[in-house]
Amino acid sequence: MNVLEHLVEIVLPYIISILEIMGILVVAWSAIHAFWEYIQNSFMKKDINLQFHFARGLAAGLEFKMAAEILKTVIVQDMSELLILGAVILLRAILSLLIHFEMKHSEK
Repeated sequence: MNVLEHLVEIVLPYIISILEIMGILVVAWSAIHAFWEYIQNSFMKKDINLQFHFARGLAAGLEFKMAAEILKTVIVQDMSELLILGAVILLRAILSLLIHFEMKHSEK
């Protein structure tokens, strides 16, 4: 094993964890912000398109999570891990497409 492979095995799990946490924080913040917009729409009679804002936040959070999954492909050890990882990436890609569809629909 050369030095670069060893460095990748050491550093990459930390980068993946950071990206996962960033995705979680973006989704959590988007949910909190969407709830605040819901309260404003309900009680203060503001006209905020909260579905669009929430979907945009979900899409951004999902992109961070997808980046982490893509990086995981570098450290996959065997074919069964790769198949599971591929399924997760496929599901997240489908979710991303659905969210983008919802954003276009709610923008109109």
